[in-house]
Amino acid sequence: MPITFKQVTKRYGNTFAVKDINFTFERGKVYGVLGPNGSGKSTTLKMIAGLVQPDKGEVLYENQSITRKIAKHVAYLTELDMFYDSFTVDHYIKYYSTQFEDFQLKKAEELVAFMKLDRSKKLKHLSKGNRGRLKLVLTLSRDTDVLLLDEPFSGLDPMVRDSIVKGLISFIDFEKQTVIITTHEIDEIEAILDEAYVINDGLIQGHCLVEDLRETQGLSVLEWLKKLSNEKGV
Repeated sequence: MPITFKQVTKRYGNTFAVKDINFTFERGKVYGVLGPNGSGKSTTLKMIAGLVQPDKGEVLYENQSITRKIAKHVAYLTELDMFYDSFTVDHYIKYYSTQFEDFQLKKAEELVAFMKLDRSKKLKHLSKGNRGRLKLVLTLSRDTDVLLLDEPFSGLDPMVRDSIVKGLISFIDFEKQTVIITTHEIDEIEAILDEAYVINDGLIQGHCLVEDLRETQGLSVLEWLKKLSNEKGV
C-alpha cells in the first residue's frame, strides 16, 4: 500500500485534529476525504505531505515513516494562497520548474492552455478562480506518485468547475498515481472517485467504494453522505 495511517492521533493544544484514525490509500485510485470545516481533512493531507508529524501512531509511505523528504514523491496543492504576486504566470511556472526535478514544462504548457490562463499576466492581477487554476497547473505538472489536492476547486466558477474536473482526468496517470482530494464540491468530483472517506471531529465516520455504493444501494456519494449525517450527525 503506498500510504497507510496506523492509529494516528494529532492534536493542537487540547484540540484533537485527528484521533486514532486508520486510512489506506492504494496506488492508482482517486479518494475523496469529505467532512465539514475543522474536521481534520487538511491535517490528514499535511501529514501525508510530511508537513505535520503525528503525536501518536504512524503515517507510512510504502512501509516507511513519512518525513519532509517525501516531497519528491508527493505533489501537494494547499488550500492556502501562497504566491509571489509580482511574478507573471509564465515566471511562476518557470520558477516552479527549478524547485522540482520532476516538473514537466510541456505538461504545464498544456495545462495552462486547458485552464485558459494568460501567461503574461501578473499574479496580483489574477482573480481568485484563476489563482486556483494556476495552483492546479503547478501541482498536476509534477510527475509524482501521490497527488494531494486540498479544496482544489475553491473559488472556481460553478459554471466551469464540472468541465475542469472532467478535463483533469486526462492529466492524471491512473496507473501510477494515488490522488487524494478534500472538497465540499462532492457532485463535481463524484465521477472520478473510486473511494470516499468521511471524517468529522477527527474521527472516520464512514467509508465507501463509490461504484459499489451506486450498484448495491443506488446512492450517489452526496446521498450517502446525507444518510450518514442523519445516522451519525456528520
